[in-house]
Amino acid sequence: MSHETVYAIASGKGGVGKTTTTVNLGTALAEAGQRVAIVDVDLGMANLAGFVSLTPDSTTLHDVLAGAVSIDDATYRLADNIVAVPSGTSLDEYAETSPEGLHDVVEELRSQFDYVFLDVGAGISHETVLPLGLADAVILVSTPEPAAVHDTKKTIELTDRAGGEVAGLVLTRTRPDGDVSHDELADRLEVPLLGTIPEDPAARDSVYAGTPLVVFEPDGPAAVAYRRLAADLTGIEIDIPEPDRDGDGDAASTDAERPAAEPNADGGGDAGGDDDAGGDDDAGGDDDAGGDDDAGGDDDAGGDDDAGGDDDASGGGDADGGDDAGDTGEREAAHDDVSSAITEAESDPR
Repeated sequence: MSHETVYAIASGKGGVGKTTTTVNLGTALAEAGQRVAIVDVDLGMANLAGFVSLTPDSTTLHDVLAGAVSIDDATYRLADNIVAVPSGTSLDEYAETSPEGLHDVVEELRSQFDYVFLDVGAGISHETVLPLGLADAVILVSTPEPAAVHDTKKTIELTDRAGGEVAGLVLTRTRPDGDVSHDELADRLEVPLLGTIPEDPAARDSVYAGTPLVVFEPDGPAAVAYRRLAADLTGIEIDIPEPDRDGDGDAASTDAERPAAEPNADGGGDAGGDDDAGGDDDAGGDDDAGGDDDAGGDDDAGGDDDAGGDDDASGGGDADGGDDAGDTGEREAAHDDVSSAITEAESDPR
């Protein structure tokens, strides 16, 4: 298994699919039996609250960083083995937070979960840079578009200044007929190519179904790519079906219990392996739909309280690693229809 357990999912540009990547990597690992926490560390422009259907007075990471509550109070169970820690959406609450407290939050979650994914905000700010140095490694997310690739260079620079390590690049919304090869884009950035996530029309449908793509259409090209990325990144054995490339719902075969490739401990090499592994960062293929780094507003953010695709949110997700999640004060996310919140977040021009 990789020694890296805390990953920051980051990009310089919004709308490229950081949250899609966060949720689907987390869900794939949770389905494989790993305990996972996804954390919205975009303190200024948080969207994960919509993903877990929080009420306005719900406890969030803002309250934790203000010193008012413990991290357990802001942890919400999504499904078996996976929880979310959302940030608040109130500017007043944001003003009261102390981003420096993220260090203690990350260390506490590290001790409770097998993997922690930090959904980092786009742009340059103190709270954006801070998580880059707190994580074991930073996963860069970008589309092949020139503007997105250019902004990724800035994220690499910020990671270096924060004392962090770059694991590599994940390219989303890729097409086989692109002008520049995916490996060449990674070479230009001087980082390893971890994997690619091609366009997948099922991504948009998964949002409105309220289910992460890896659960909604597990043998679709997008889901297969995310599962393969999760397996290669961590070394965990994950069931990776053959992709259903013709969209008829009939995968050629299933690679049951396919052993994951040896993890690249130093972040080198192409963990994703296949340039067209399958998977869409963009829910629906729209330029802004679902590529947002908003965990609830991403087109594949899961859009539902059930990030693992399990209808019973009460089963699993024990924040302290025990059998009874309720003993830790961890909250169970409400099962509301959050499609409207997701759609609104997807239209955010960030």
